[in-house]
Amino acid sequence: MGEPTGLPASFEMAWGVRERPTKGPRRALSLERVVAAGVTVAADEGIGAVSMSRVARELGTSAMSLYRYVASKDELLALMVDAALGEVPAIAGDDGWRAGLERWAWTSLEAYRRHPWALQVPISGPPVTPNSIAYLEQGLRCLTGTPLDAHEKMSVILTLTSYVRSWATLSGQIDAALRTDPAAYEVMVNYGRILTALTDPAEFPALHEILATDVFEPDRDLADDDFVFGLARLLDGFEALIGS
Repeated sequence: MGEPTGLPASFEMAWGVRERPTKGPRRALSLERVVAAGVTVAADEGIGAVSMSRVARELGTSAMSLYRYVASKDELLALMVDAALGEVPAIAGDDGWRAGLERWAWTSLEAYRRHPWALQVPISGPPVTPNSIAYLEQGLRCLTGTPLDAHEKMSVILTLTSYVRSWATLSGQIDAALRTDPAAYEVMVNYGRILTALTDPAEFPALHEILATDVFEPDRDLADDDFVFGLARLLDGFEALIGS
């Protein structure tokens, strides 16, 4: 190992810059197995079910044996999110920064859609785990050759990350409610009619201008269209910045 990073030992193990435990009665365990078990529990039972003892039961061992690999539940959660992101494909290409960032945003969104529980893990600091840094690298590679300075490039990635996480959270919660709550489904399919009944056109003229269209028709499934719209507007803004 080179210079000390100050990161938890489990993070350094994930990066391959710290030796793995090799002694003890549970040598069949590994950091990867512990993290994978945590992901299984989160996917099957929700993030609230994840605890050191629950993950230990999933592995058929004791909670104490896990502490040889992760020092706390917070470390485990961070590594679970990193595993959920998965290995990052090559995103940057020779078709320009805009196409690259568009692929980057969609790749991130699909990762959160596969593992919606990951959005419920609190963010405690900047990314430091291997896959999260690989995502950052791919995003920055998309901006190679643009006139943006270092701060602007990082701000572009932060803005896109915030948008993707926000959209994934919003759309995921709505989808979950529609699948599990009949009352929420009824509100959604009758949303236009409900607003029309509740509001006075004289008091809400802008809203009623929208209600007069088909925007709230229940058979219109525009979730991805709305994501595309917002992403395009962000990219338009970056394009104006780059062009200036």
